Amino acid sequence: PSGEIVEGDLVTLVCSSDSNPPAKLDWFKGGTFVRSGRIYSISKISSNHNGKYKCKSINKHGEKYSDAVTLNVMLLINGSAGIVEGDSVTLNCSSDSNPPPKLDWFKGGMFVGSGRIYSISKISSDHSGEYKCKSRNKHGEKYSDAVTLNV
Repeated sequence: PSGEIVEGDLVTLVCSSDSNPPAKLDWFKGGTFVRSGRIYSISKISSNHNGKYKCKSINKHGEKYSDAVTLNVMLLINGSAGIVEGDSVTLNCSSDSNPPPKLDWFKGGMFVGSGRIYSISKISSDHSGEYKCKSRNKHGEKYSDAVTLNV
């Protein structure tokens, strides 16, 4: 985990095991097998790749999982990405906290909506600005990184 992961980036996860005999290495997203091998590369990453990834090493003596690595892919939206007046834009916010959080959206410091999804139909220059999602439950609150819309 080093820095922000932006949609379209190349992400490489590497697993190593110092076992004798050498271990077979498998990658899992959540609890689902995704591939075998020491290296798991994802080219052109998208929000579909969000989740927790673990590597499992297996040999005749047993098996062991690595710590989870969480991929949270950020979608960068700006005028150069082709947003023009009249387009629709959807911002998504997710949190895996327990208990489930209340999710609120803010433009600048002003509340603009609640829920996992914030949609703007027929976007105009009035919608330009920084948007953040706030996740809140009984244990505290946290803001997402800002997404800047330039229309």
